[in-house]
Amino acid sequence: MNAIMMQCKAEVLRIFRNPYFVFWSLFMPIVFYFIFTNIVNTGVPDAEQWQAHYLMSMATFSVMGSAIMTFGIRMVQERTQGWSTFMKITPFPSWAYFSAKMFGQTVMHVFSIIIIFLAGFLINGVSLTFAQWFFSGLWILLASVPFLAIGTLVGAMKKVETASGVSNIVYLALAIVGGMWFPTSTFPDYMQNIAQWLPSYHFGSGAWDIVHGGYPDWQSILILIGYLLAFMFISMYIRKKQEAV
Repeated sequence: MNAIMMQCKAEVLRIFRNPYFVFWSLFMPIVFYFIFTNIVNTGVPDAEQWQAHYLMSMATFSVMGSAIMTFGIRMVQERTQGWSTFMKITPFPSWAYFSAKMFGQTVMHVFSIIIIFLAGFLINGVSLTFAQWFFSGLWILLASVPFLAIGTLVGAMKKVETASGVSNIVYLALAIVGGMWFPTSTFPDYMQNIAQWLPSYHFGSGAWDIVHGGYPDWQSILILIGYLLAFMFISMYIRKKQEAV
């Protein structure tokens, strides 16, 4: 048990020392939030509702980035540096090593959600009920799992440079087209139709629904589960092919 606890501690420390995490998961969302709620004139009739809505957009943007980029690129780095191979020849069980990684990632997501929420409160005085803060944070934490599965796909790549480039493109495309930077209602019709099928849109949609006084709908939940199963299947298939070589 002590070994598992030490490994969990090591995973958390490694994540917080990762520059990808600091830049993409904390710095960028907070800067975007400040710009699009205080500098850019969006012309929305209800400023307070927009500030709460965009806070959820940036919280989901933050967690999605850490799941795809930080998690995926770290897996590639560990494999290319031989760390994964080294762990296989130690008495430390593989399940415990993977559990420690997931624990570290979960701690990072909780930390990101708290920091982004705190930024919204300090920058704009966003005021939500305790239930809205809690359930929107819980939704963001649970609904981020499909993006961890995308992170494992990124982690199957052979080079860090390739993984970094691909994950950047995927991450930004999902964020923009999924409505995290701008509401999908401002998009042309064909882009709105595309957004309706993206996991990023349904990830954000659940949090937007909660701060608007509703609940995540079943369509969002089912689509996210479908993406999770699809990404997991593809990731497992790729890893079996790699191990068979």
